Amino acid sequence: MKNSSHSLVGLKELRENIDTYIDAVEKGRSFIVVRKSKPVFRISSLEEADELWEPVVDFTRIKKGGVALNQILSRL
Repeated sequence: MKNSSHSLVGLKELRENIDTYIDAVEKGRSFIVVRKSKPVFRISSLEEADELWEPVVDFTRIKKGGVALNQILSRL
């Protein structure tokens, strides 16, 4: 679920109640974090961030179920 509007939250409030904000983000909410009344960053769900990522390699094409990380690292 995407949320086009972002709620503002103070950095101190975020730190003191991080679990509450993690739960809200997992439910699709996003927040603009402010420090001294200036926005410093945004937190949002990974689903929202997925549109920014581009697949580079699909390891499931090499082997059904993917390839173990230690196999990849041993070949580098």
